[in-house]
Amino acid sequence: MNTTEHYTHGHHPSVLRAHSWRTIANSAAYLAPHLVPGLSPLDLGSGPGTITVEFADRLAPGRVVGVDAAAEIVEQASALGADRPNLEFIVGDAYSLPFEDDTFDISHAHQTLQHVADPVAVLREMRRVTKPGGLVAARDVDYAGTFWFPESAGLTAWLDLYERVHRSNGGEPDAGRRIKAWALQAGFEQITTTASVWNFSNETDREWWGGMWEERVLKSAFAEDALSKGLATQEQLDAISAGWREWANTEEAWILIPHGEIIAVA
Repeated sequence: MNTTEHYTHGHHPSVLRAHSWRTIANSAAYLAPHLVPGLSPLDLGSGPGTITVEFADRLAPGRVVGVDAAAEIVEQASALGADRPNLEFIVGDAYSLPFEDDTFDISHAHQTLQHVADPVAVLREMRRVTKPGGLVAARDVDYAGTFWFPESAGLTAWLDLYERVHRSNGGEPDAGRRIKAWALQAGFEQITTTASVWNFSNETDREWWGGMWEERVLKSAFAEDALSKGLATQEQLDAISAGWREWANTEEAWILIPHGEIIAVA
Protein backbone atom coordinates (compact mmCIF):
# COMPACT_ATOMS: atom_id res chain seq x y z
CA MET A 1 0.00 0.00 0.00
CA ASN A 2 1.28 3.47 -0.76
CA THR A 3 0.24 6.88 0.47
CA THR A 4 -1.91 7.53 -2.62
CA GLU A 5 -4.21 4.56 -1.97
CA HIS A 6 -7.21 4.90 0.30
CA TYR A 7 -7.40 2.73 3.41
CA THR A 8 -11.01 1.60 3.83
CA HIS A 9 -10.87 1.42 7.62
CA GLY A 10 -9.04 4.67 8.31
CA HIS A 11 -7.40 5.22 11.69
CA HIS A 12 -10.33 6.00 13.94
CA PRO A 13 -9.79 4.79 17.56
CA SER A 14 -12.31 1.97 16.97
CA VAL A 15 -10.13 0.67 14.13
CA LEU A 16 -6.91 0.91 16.11
CA ARG A 17 -8.58 -0.91 19.00
CA ALA A 18 -9.25 -3.83 16.66
CA HIS A 19 -5.73 -3.85 15.24
CA SER A 20 -4.14 -3.69 18.69
CA TRP A 21 -5.87 -6.97 19.60
CA ARG A 22 -3.84 -8.89 17.02
CA THR A 23 -1.12 -11.27 18.18
CA ILE A 24 0.93 -14.09 16.69
CA ALA A 25 -1.42 -16.56 18.38
CA ASN A 26 -4.66 -15.18 16.92
CA SER A 27 -3.38 -13.79 13.62
CA ALA A 28 -0.11 -15.48 12.58
CA ALA A 29 -0.19 -18.96 14.12
CA TYR A 30 0.44 -20.48 10.68
CA LEU A 31 3.83 -18.76 10.61
CA ALA A 32 4.80 -19.45 14.23
CA PRO A 33 6.74 -22.70 13.58
CA HIS A 34 9.08 -20.76 11.26
CA LEU A 35 9.91 -18.01 13.76
CA VAL A 36 13.40 -19.03 14.82
CA PRO A 37 15.53 -16.71 17.00
CA GLY A 38 18.07 -14.81 14.96
CA LEU A 39 16.01 -14.58 11.78
CA SER A 40 15.21 -11.14 10.39
CA PRO A 41 11.60 -10.47 9.32
CA LEU A 42 9.87 -7.63 7.53
CA ASP A 43 6.32 -6.90 8.72
CA LEU A 44 4.54 -5.10 5.90
CA GLY A 45 1.44 -3.12 6.84
CA SER A 46 2.46 -3.39 10.47
CA GLY A 47 -0.18 -0.96 11.80
CA PRO A 48 -0.01 -0.35 15.56
CA GLY A 49 2.74 -2.97 15.74
CA THR A 50 1.45 -5.59 18.17
CA ILE A 51 2.44 -8.54 15.96
CA THR A 52 5.72 -6.86 15.01
CA VAL A 53 6.70 -6.38 18.65
CA GLU A 54 6.07 -10.08 19.26
CA PHE A 55 8.30 -10.89 16.29
CA ALA A 56 11.05 -8.79 17.90
CA ASP A 57 10.71 -10.64 21.19
CA ARG A 58 10.59 -14.09 19.63
CA LEU A 59 13.32 -13.63 17.00
CA ALA A 60 15.83 -11.59 19.00
CA PRO A 61 18.59 -10.78 18.27
CA GLY A 62 17.32 -10.85 14.67
CA ARG A 63 16.54 -7.44 13.16
CA VAL A 64 12.80 -6.78 12.79
CA VAL A 65 11.38 -3.99 10.64
CA GLY A 66 7.75 -2.89 10.49
CA VAL A 67 6.59 -0.84 7.51
CA ASP A 68 3.36 1.11 7.21
CA ALA A 69 2.17 3.86 4.88
CA ALA A 70 0.69 6.02 7.66
CA ALA A 71 3.21 8.17 9.53
CA GLU A 72 0.97 8.61 12.59
CA ILE A 73 0.61 4.83 12.96
CA VAL A 74 4.35 4.31 12.58
CA GLU A 75 4.88 6.83 15.37
CA GLN A 76 2.44 4.95 17.61
CA ALA A 77 4.05 1.59 16.85
CA SER A 78 7.53 3.02 17.47
CA ALA A 79 6.43 4.07 20.96
CA LEU A 80 5.09 0.57 21.64
CA GLY A 81 8.37 -1.05 20.62
CA ALA A 82 10.75 1.60 21.92
CA ASP A 83 12.48 -0.75 24.38
CA ARG A 84 13.36 -3.39 21.77
CA PRO A 85 16.83 -2.64 20.32
CA ASN A 86 16.31 -5.08 17.43
CA LEU A 87 13.05 -3.42 16.28
CA GLU A 88 12.42 -0.52 13.92
CA PHE A 89 9.27 0.97 12.38
CA ILE A 90 9.42 3.08 9.23
CA VAL A 91 7.06 4.75 6.77
CA GLY A 92 7.21 3.03 3.40
CA ASP A 93 5.50 2.19 0.12
CA ALA A 94 4.57 -1.47 -0.33
CA TYR A 95 5.23 -1.21 -4.07
CA SER A 96 8.74 0.20 -3.61
CA LEU A 97 10.25 -0.90 -0.33
CA PRO A 98 13.38 0.99 0.79
CA PHE A 99 15.53 -2.13 1.10
CA GLU A 100 18.13 -3.88 -1.00
CA ASP A 101 17.36 -7.20 -2.66
CA ASP A 102 17.64 -10.26 -0.39
CA THR A 103 17.51 -8.32 2.89
CA PHE A 104 15.12 -10.35 5.06
CA ASP A 105 14.69 -14.00 6.00
CA ILE A 106 10.90 -13.61 6.17
CA SER A 107 8.50 -11.07 4.68
CA HIS A 108 5.10 -11.04 6.39
CA ALA A 109 1.85 -9.21 5.66
CA HIS A 110 -1.31 -9.49 7.73
CA GLN A 111 -4.55 -7.99 6.40
CA THR A 112 -2.56 -5.92 3.91
CA LEU A 113 -3.10 -7.41 0.45
CA GLN A 114 -6.86 -6.83 0.67
CA HIS A 115 -6.26 -3.08 0.73
CA VAL A 116 -3.90 -2.67 -2.24
CA ALA A 117 -4.89 -2.16 -5.85
CA ASP A 118 -2.23 -4.59 -7.12
CA PRO A 119 -1.57 -7.37 -4.58
CA VAL A 120 0.49 -9.33 -7.12
CA ALA A 121 2.94 -6.43 -7.41
CA VAL A 122 3.18 -6.21 -3.63
CA LEU A 123 3.94 -9.93 -3.36
CA ARG A 124 6.66 -9.55 -6.00
CA GLU A 125 8.18 -6.70 -3.99
CA MET A 126 8.04 -8.79 -0.82
CA ARG A 127 9.84 -11.54 -2.70
CA ARG A 128 12.50 -9.11 -3.95
CA VAL A 129 13.53 -8.11 -0.43
CA THR A 130 13.47 -11.71 0.85
CA LYS A 131 16.58 -13.87 0.67
CA PRO A 132 16.50 -16.82 -1.75
CA GLY A 133 14.99 -19.73 0.14
CA GLY A 134 13.40 -17.37 2.62
CA LEU A 135 9.66 -17.15 3.24
CA VAL A 136 6.94 -14.78 2.09
CA ALA A 137 3.91 -15.14 4.35
CA ALA A 138 0.51 -13.48 4.08
CA ARG A 139 -2.87 -13.82 5.76
CA ASP A 140 -6.02 -12.05 4.62
CA VAL A 141 -9.69 -12.08 5.49
CA ASP A 142 -12.49 -13.27 3.22
CA TYR A 143 -15.48 -11.16 4.21
CA ALA A 144 -17.95 -12.94 1.93
CA GLY A 145 -17.34 -16.11 3.92
CA THR A 146 -18.42 -14.48 7.19
CA PHE A 147 -21.47 -15.95 8.86
CA TRP A 148 -23.24 -15.38 12.13
CA PHE A 149 -26.14 -16.35 14.35
CA PRO A 150 -28.86 -15.34 14.90
CA GLU A 151 -30.00 -13.95 11.58
CA SER A 152 -29.68 -10.18 11.49
CA ALA A 153 -30.90 -7.72 8.88
CA GLY A 154 -28.42 -5.21 10.26
CA LEU A 155 -25.40 -7.51 9.82
CA THR A 156 -26.58 -8.61 6.38
CA ALA A 157 -26.75 -4.95 5.35
CA TRP A 158 -23.34 -4.36 6.93
CA LEU A 159 -21.64 -7.12 4.92
CA ASP A 160 -23.16 -5.94 1.64
CA LEU A 161 -22.15 -2.34 2.31
CA TYR A 162 -18.69 -3.27 3.54
CA GLU A 163 -17.88 -5.12 0.32
CA ARG A 164 -19.09 -2.21 -1.81
CA VAL A 165 -17.18 0.41 0.19
CA HIS A 166 -14.00 -1.67 0.19
CA ARG A 167 -14.11 -2.22 -3.58
CA SER A 168 -14.83 1.47 -4.17
CA ASN A 169 -11.37 2.11 -2.70
CA GLY A 170 -9.67 -0.32 -5.09
CA GLY A 171 -9.25 -3.19 -2.64
CA GLU A 172 -10.59 -6.75 -2.55
CA PRO A 173 -12.54 -7.64 0.61
CA ASP A 174 -12.60 -11.34 -0.31
CA ALA A 175 -8.82 -11.57 -0.50
CA GLY A 176 -8.56 -14.82 1.46
CA ARG A 177 -9.82 -17.03 -1.37
CA ARG A 178 -7.58 -15.26 -3.89
CA ILE A 179 -4.31 -15.21 -1.99
CA LYS A 180 -2.94 -18.44 -3.51
CA ALA A 181 -3.82 -17.26 -7.03
CA TRP A 182 -2.06 -13.96 -6.40
CA ALA A 183 1.06 -15.78 -5.21
CA LEU A 184 1.09 -17.93 -8.34
CA GLN A 185 0.71 -14.84 -10.51
CA ALA A 186 3.62 -13.27 -8.64
CA GLY A 187 5.83 -16.16 -9.76
CA PHE A 188 6.05 -18.27 -6.61
CA GLU A 189 6.30 -21.99 -7.23
CA GLN A 190 6.49 -23.47 -3.72
CA ILE A 191 3.36 -22.36 -1.88
CA THR A 192 1.78 -23.83 1.23
CA THR A 193 -1.83 -22.80 1.81
CA THR A 194 -3.80 -22.91 5.04
CA ALA A 195 -6.89 -21.27 6.49
CA SER A 196 -7.98 -20.15 9.95
CA VAL A 197 -10.80 -18.18 11.50
CA TRP A 198 -11.62 -15.55 14.03
CA ASN A 199 -14.61 -16.54 16.14
CA PHE A 200 -16.39 -14.27 18.63
CA SER A 201 -19.08 -15.60 20.92
CA ASN A 202 -18.60 -15.06 24.64
CA GLU A 203 -19.85 -11.88 26.29
CA THR A 204 -16.46 -10.16 26.33
CA ASP A 205 -15.74 -10.92 22.67
CA ARG A 206 -19.24 -9.95 21.53
CA GLU A 207 -18.99 -6.62 23.28
CA TRP A 208 -15.53 -5.98 21.88
CA TRP A 209 -16.24 -6.95 18.25
CA GLY A 210 -19.87 -5.83 18.09
CA GLY A 211 -19.20 -2.63 20.00
CA MET A 212 -16.29 -1.82 17.72
CA TRP A 213 -18.45 -2.13 14.61
CA GLU A 214 -21.34 -0.33 16.27
CA GLU A 215 -19.02 2.67 16.51
CA ARG A 216 -17.02 2.16 13.32
CA VAL A 217 -19.98 2.24 10.94
CA LEU A 218 -20.87 5.70 12.26
CA LYS A 219 -17.56 7.43 12.92
CA SER A 220 -14.67 5.96 10.91
CA ALA A 221 -13.45 6.42 7.34
CA PHE A 222 -15.81 3.58 6.43
CA ALA A 223 -18.79 5.77 7.33
CA GLU A 224 -17.34 8.79 5.54
CA ASP A 225 -16.82 6.76 2.36
CA ALA A 226 -20.28 5.19 2.50
CA LEU A 227 -21.94 8.59 2.79
CA SER A 228 -19.74 10.62 0.44
CA LYS A 229 -19.93 8.02 -2.33
CA GLY A 230 -23.69 7.61 -2.02
CA LEU A 231 -23.38 3.96 -1.01
CA ALA A 232 -25.52 4.39 2.11
CA THR A 233 -27.64 6.97 3.88
CA GLN A 234 -27.21 8.04 7.47
CA GLU A 235 -30.42 6.21 8.29
CA GLN A 236 -28.99 2.99 6.85
CA LEU A 237 -25.76 3.41 8.82
CA ASP A 238 -27.75 3.97 11.99
CA ALA A 239 -29.68 0.75 11.34
CA ILE A 240 -26.46 -1.21 10.79
CA SER A 241 -24.97 0.21 13.97
CA ALA A 242 -28.10 -0.77 15.90
CA GLY A 243 -27.87 -4.26 14.39
CA TRP A 244 -24.37 -4.69 15.79
CA ARG A 245 -25.53 -3.52 19.21
CA GLU A 246 -28.41 -6.00 19.17
CA TRP A 247 -26.04 -8.79 18.14
CA ALA A 248 -23.55 -7.93 20.89
CA ASN A 249 -26.32 -7.96 23.48
CA THR A 250 -27.62 -11.40 22.44
CA GLU A 251 -26.27 -14.21 24.63
CA GLU A 252 -26.59 -16.85 21.91
CA ALA A 253 -24.87 -14.68 19.26
CA TRP A 254 -21.86 -16.10 17.39
CA ILE A 255 -19.78 -15.00 14.40
CA LEU A 256 -17.05 -16.63 12.29
CA ILE A 257 -14.66 -14.71 10.03
CA PRO A 258 -12.47 -16.85 7.72
CA HIS A 259 -8.94 -16.10 6.51
CA GLY A 260 -6.72 -17.52 3.79
CA GLU A 261 -2.98 -17.95 4.42
CA ILE A 262 0.10 -18.64 2.33
CA ILE A 263 3.73 -19.37 3.02
CA ALA A 264 5.73 -19.16 -0.22
CA VAL A 265 9.42 -19.85 -0.74
CA ALA A 266 11.29 -16.91 -2.26
